[in-house]
Parts: sequence; C-alpha cells; structure tokens
Amino acid sequence: MRLFEGTIRQFDELVTTNTIADILENNFSEYYRRAPGPSETRAWRESLNYLNNAIRYAEVPESSIIIEYELPFTSRRIDTLIFGKNDGASDYAVLIELKQWSNDKVHKCESEGNVVVEYGRFVKEQVHPSLQAEGYHYGIIDFVEVFTDQSEPMKLDSCVYCHNYSKESGEQTLLDRSFDVALQKFPVFGKEDVKALGEYLQKRISAGQGVEVLNRFTNSPVRPSKKLLDHTGDMIHKQQIFTLIDDQITAYNSIIGRAKKLSVQSTKSVIIVKGGPGTGKSVIALEVMGELMRRGQVVFHATGSSAFTNTLRKIVGVRAKNLFKFFNSFTNAESNSIDVLVCDEAHRIRETSNNMYTSKTQRSNMPQIDELLSVAKLSIFFIDEYQVVRPNEIGSVKLIKNAAERIGIGPEDIGEFELTTQFRCSGSDAYLQWLDNLLDIRPSDLAHFDPKMEFRIFDDPHDMLLKIRQKNSEKKNSARIAAGFCWPWSEPNSDGSLVKDVKIGSFEMPWEKKNEFWKWATDDSGMEQIGTVYTAQGFEFDYIGVIFGKDLVYQKNAGSWIAQPEFSYDSAAKRGNAQFANHLKNVYRVLLSRAHKGVYVYFMDKETEGYFREGLRS
Repeated sequence: MRLFEGTIRQFDELVTTNTIADILENNFSEYYRRAPGPSETRAWRESLNYLNNAIRYAEVPESSIIIEYELPFTSRRIDTLIFGKNDGASDYAVLIELKQWSNDKVHKCESEGNVVVEYGRFVKEQVHPSLQAEGYHYGIIDFVEVFTDQSEPMKLDSCVYCHNYSKESGEQTLLDRSFDVALQKFPVFGKEDVKALGEYLQKRISAGQGVEVLNRFTNSPVRPSKKLLDHTGDMIHKQQIFTLIDDQITAYNSIIGRAKKLSVQSTKSVIIVKGGPGTGKSVIALEVMGELMRRGQVVFHATGSSAFTNTLRKIVGVRAKNLFKFFNSFTNAESNSIDVLVCDEAHRIRETSNNMYTSKTQRSNMPQIDELLSVAKLSIFFIDEYQVVRPNEIGSVKLIKNAAERIGIGPEDIGEFELTTQFRCSGSDAYLQWLDNLLDIRPSDLAHFDPKMEFRIFDDPHDMLLKIRQKNSEKKNSARIAAGFCWPWSEPNSDGSLVKDVKIGSFEMPWEKKNEFWKWATDDSGMEQIGTVYTAQGFEFDYIGVIFGKDLVYQKNAGSWIAQPEFSYDSAAKRGNAQFANHLKNVYRVLLSRAHKGVYVYFMDKETEGYFREGLRS
C-alpha cells in the first residue's frame, strides 16, 4: 500500500498548489475506511513542503516518489521513498524519514538508543530517528526481493530530515556522540541542511529514469517474513536475527539500558511490554535474552505454556534448554539470584505455582507474581490481556504493578511500553481490530474488514482440510488446523495410532497426540492433526484453518454471544467459570489470529457463520 506515487514533477506541482495533503487524506480514508488524525494531516502539509525544497535543490525532476509506503507484513508506513538512477546507471532508492521535532522538544534518555520527546501535554520515550530509519531500511531489504537480486540489486540509502531541528543552536540531543555509529550510516539532516539533503539526493538519483526504477520496485516479489522459531537457536547462541522497528526498538533499548545498570543499582526494576497478537512480543523477548547473555548477564526465559517452552528447549539444544523455564519454576529460588527474568505470555501467570503434582510439603501461598518479581533484579513481562484462555490465568498489567508496589518497587523503576506494529495477519492491525469488534471483546473505530488479510469461510470441513493440505504441499509446515475444544481427547490406540475424535459428519481427524502435544505446531505430524488453543497459543503459521465449534454462538435475536457449555469438553474452563463466554471469545480470538497470510474457517453453527459473513461485508 502507498498513499501516493508519481513523478517528482507531479509531486512538486501538488505541493506548490497545496493539494498534496488533501490527496493523501482522501487516499488514506479510502484505504483504511477512517479519516487520518489531525496531527498526521498537519505533518503532511508542513513536512512535505520542506522536503520539496530539498528536492528542488537536488534538481532531479525525472525521479519518482512514493509517499506513505506500508512496510511489507507490518502496519508501519515509511514517510518517503524516492527512486532514480545514479551516474553509474545503478537503480537507486532513497528512504527519508520526516520529523517535525525541534531542539527544545527532544531530550536525552537513560535508555541507550532512545530519546525523550515532548508532544504538547505528554512526553514519550522514542527510538532515535536514525535507528528508526535503520529498522525501516533493513525491513525493506528483508522483504522486497529487488534489493537482494543476484544479478542487479537495487541500492538503498536511508536518512532522516528533521526540518525544525537546528544543528547550530539549542540542545543537540539527536547529535549526541552515543549515536555516532547510527548517524554515520543513517544521517540526520537539520533545518539548515536543505542544500545538503539536496546534494545527498543528487548524488544518488541524478540520472533520473525514476518511473522505470519505481516500476521495478513495485513489481518486485515480496518474500515472506522470517519465522520466529526458525531462528531461535541463532538468536540465543550467536547474533541478533530479526530487524526491529519503531516501538519494538524503543522497548528493546529501554530493556537493555535498565539491564546495564543492574550492577550499580540496589533497587529492583520492572518493564511491562503490552501488545496484541503478532506485534513481536516473543521476538523482542528472545532478542533481549540473546543480547544480555552475550553481555555476560544471567538471564532466564519463562512462560506458562508447555507447548511453547518445550519447543524452544528443543530448538536451542541441550546446553541452553535449562535457560527456558515455566512460571512455576521459581518457588524455592533465592531472591535476586538472577539478573534478568524474561516472562513471555505473562497473561498466563496464575494465582500460585501450586498444581496437582505439588506435594503438601512444597505447597506455598505466595502469589506466583511475587515469586517472579523476587527471583530477578529486572523482571520483564510481555503481555496481552485479551489472550487469557483459562480461568486460572490471572496475568494483567494491574496485577504486575500492584505486586511491584507491594514489594517496594517504585513507579520510577517501572517502565511500560505498548507494541502496535503488526507483523502477522498480513501486517493488518485493522484485521485484529475488526476481529475484536466482531467478537465483542473491545470496540474499535476500525471495525471494517481489511481485505489485505485472506479470510475464507468454508461450507464443508473436507474442503478446508484440502486447502490446508495444499498449502503444506507448497511449503511444508506452513499451515495447521485448530478447533474449539468441542470433542473428547482420547489416549492413542494400543498400536500408537490416534483416535479420530473430531467428527463432523463424514469428516474425521485426530487431536494432537496427548503425550507429545507440544510438537503439534512444528513437527510434520502436526499437519494431519487438529490443535487446540493450548497448543496454538504462542505460535504462528502462514495459514490457519479453524473449526469454530458450538461452544460459543452468536444469537442475532439476543444481539450477543452465548456460551453453550454442553458442547464443550474443556472441563477446567467450564468448572465454576461465570465468565465462560468471555473465556471462549479469547480462545477464538487467539485461534483466528495465528496466521500471516490467511484464515480459513468452518462454522458448526450457521447463525454464527451468517454473523461473520455480514461482518466481512461491513
């Protein structure tokens, strides 16, 4: 998606006649089905005028430009890309991140890589713009094949234009020496640098032919994103694998910054990172863990998910698997015995660490959250409160903050960040908001279906299975089928074969194998088994097929979702759960947000199917 593309001559005409912002606003509304915010419209009106002045100095009228380019597989938009050929006839693209920041609004930050920015009545910690440009730079290279073309790769350079920021007077936070490495590769141009920016452009795209180069870019194949679990071992053992962008970098920098200070401070710290499905919580968690381990700190990773933790243990190998724990692994641990505890999927924290296997002598009344805070000097919680899928899961931001306060951690030692950039669901945050609105989980202004995400309803589960098998034949282990827990889950037959518990007419398939359920998401055998929310949560696929059971139905006359526990075999969730309907909404939200590219659904209840079909037309 891009809100505008054209030649530099066309861009200059639209800026000169004060119509460029109107065109962008109209295109934004048409694409997103909502109006852009006033601050965004003001930014277009102001920043694009300044940019046009620099382009005029460059004298590159035969170049082409894209305004507001959506980074593949994310919901983030790059401000500007300009295309042309250099004097050596090489195809070139220049990425320019535009900022309206002024010197008096940008201040130093304790978190390495971040700055503090004033926005009127509120202050926000943000990544340095050169590092933001770096994230976009490698994000494009990672996904758009033309930049890694073996025969003739297109060149890409990236920079920042802070047209209200003076390099000659005022506070020089953005030019601090701590950012020298980033500034050298991704320079920041200030308000006195209009000619310098023009020369930067002239050097790279002076030979024009922008239409040809732009067409090559727009016609280039887009590669699928790297899968988290394909690279976990290298992330822990070797080097950073994933390119983080925007709010991900801000959170990452703050975590690393606080971790560096552990040796010189006596107080505990907490960082809370909120984010919906596909916003990169687990990516940051593992990148942080790998980086801090390379720095010599004692770091453990913990979750409340058996499937996710066991999969990570298998991937990282024997030597590192003991670094991956469960939330109930720290019952008898000494206070502050580790430097950093990374708590992924923190919404799965439970009231205590006791379970059916805990002996009487080992049982404790200490809240599980207190155990997690006690064991580490720095506790990091990655959380999505709308992914609670069991009644005994109580993880929430409020729970963490109250527990931190109870043990004496002050507000100044609690950092809170929210991830919004969407990497799953074809990079569509609108799809997730549409889903939340349809399931009545939380209202949204973006309640329209986003066609970027493939969402297909099947009339026959056999046809859905054939489609999932087709996807797996094209790319192994790229697709899975999951279902609501609406059938019994049997032990394997005496010969080891699985009982086909999930039955819909002539359609029959087995659940994942009981004693190896954690393999379902990554092992070849999982392609012919059906998973539940408990094995799907924390994983992602290119495509997911979902059997939406009769345990949760939408009744049009009542205008609401109704739980039908008589159709559920999830005894733990049904038992004493007055909020069973809300629990099931979260279950299906998780299942319907596991895919990068497409979601296929078969509805057991036809009235519920009709409700979703109406939603697709909204």
